[in-house]
Amino acid sequence: MFYTCIFICLFSVTDHLFAEKHYLKYYLTASSGVTNQPEFVAQLVVDNLPGGYCDSNGKIPQPRDDWAIKMIHEDPKQLELYENECVRYQHTYRGHIKNIKQQFNQSGGIHIFQRIHGCEWDDETGEVTAFNQFGYDGEDFISLDPVTMTWVAAKPQALITKYKWDSEIIYLQIKKMFNSHLCPDRLKMYLQFLKRFQQKKVQPSVFLLQKTPSSPVSCHVTGFHPENGVVFWRKDGQKLQEEVEYTEILPNHDGTFQTRVDLELSSVSPEEWSRYECVFHPPGDQEDITLKLDKDVIRTNWGKTGSACCVICQSETSLLKCV
Repeated sequence: MFYTCIFICLFSVTDHLFAEKHYLKYYLTASSGVTNQPEFVAQLVVDNLPGGYCDSNGKIPQPRDDWAIKMIHEDPKQLELYENECVRYQHTYRGHIKNIKQQFNQSGGIHIFQRIHGCEWDDETGEVTAFNQFGYDGEDFISLDPVTMTWVAAKPQALITKYKWDSEIIYLQIKKMFNSHLCPDRLKMYLQFLKRFQQKKVQPSVFLLQKTPSSPVSCHVTGFHPENGVVFWRKDGQKLQEEVEYTEILPNHDGTFQTRVDLELSSVSPEEWSRYECVFHPPGDQEDITLKLDKDVIRTNWGKTGSACCVICQSETSLLKCV
């Protein structure tokens, strides 16, 4: 169901980039009889993240988030592509809303013509589902069946539009190509860029955790990407292969991951602790994030520092239980 609204409203950011299904959506709105507002507004959204925006006042598309700004900087052709589309759609939608007003026998007043189109991609099955829906004055008007590639009128006044658009064979062929190739290809490209962009921004957090005085000490790292670094224990500068146990990598709510590596201390004397350190090793020339084995920095489940561990467990989504 469409709702009369000039601006595309707030988008939740609760969905992250590593869900099984992703989508690319284009929101387009044309208006008639509305003062002090653009006659045409368009917005691009990847999953729940705003990408670009344009309207009939500004003409030139504007990136709406840091990732989009960075993408346009690296690939200026994206801005050129959407600049051309924004100008073209403005003229097209002025014609659409004029024709539909005639079909409803309307001459004045405020009227809104909206469109949502794009695609959803399942990154596990590879299945692509396209959608292309139009609304008028807050109600469904017409939609394109992605299987039969025919228009489905939601009300009698839309039948004229249906018959006209069904006859536009070249457009339908182009739209079919967009649904099956261009849209999912764009979506995958944006997702890859988003993933790289978020990984560059991520600064992992490293903690030392211990359940009891006789338990292993866990090197817990959260907020990283598995392909963007590794976690291990080191002694005298050498990576340990024994006396350590690796746990599984678990997802956080924001698309990053967490894991821990346990160090068995039963054979390590207190005097030797300073020779050990927990390490997060990022790729390339980036510096390691290290944390020396020190009882003063260990977050425990007992005594005065016990509450600190509980705070961590509550603040990190999907965090490993206090070890």
